[in-house]
Amino acid sequence: LCSDISPLLKDPAAFRTLIDLLEDHLRVSFPKIDFIAGECLDSRGFLIGPPLAQRLGIGFVPIRKKGKLPGPTESVSYALEYGKAELEIQSDAVEPGQKVVIVDDLLATGGTMRAACELLKRLKAEVLECLVIIELKLLKGSEKLDSIPFYSLLQYD
Repeated sequence: LCSDISPLLKDPAAFRTLIDLLEDHLRVSFPKIDFIAGECLDSRGFLIGPPLAQRLGIGFVPIRKKGKLPGPTESVSYALEYGKAELEIQSDAVEPGQKVVIVDDLLATGGTMRAACELLKRLKAEVLECLVIIELKLLKGSEKLDSIPFYSLLQYD
């Protein structure tokens, strides 16, 4: 239950507060961001990125499961606890040197977030930070992000 953000999504005041907190963090931490990239593997992470990008006055770039995006894509395969998966980003989603923050609802083992970072690095974007609402610290997912800055609003052991 600690990783269920459904109550936040149902409550307009709580959701607005969540976006306020994320916006405040990014405005203080990074004076220039070109895009928010969101991992759209499930609807929860996808629901955070666009309103945050809109608040900041910047664009949103989706990162999806293989086969879900139109046009040419860049893809990366990564390991799951129970198999493999692939993520894709459109090849023209960002330009080299553009500054991107990756947003998702939850960081568990870190495999998906690391794959998203890899996609953006292949496009030569600068990943400023990986930002999540909830981090499950016991799974040590942030360790997989190497030197990329990481921020979570809530942490659970």
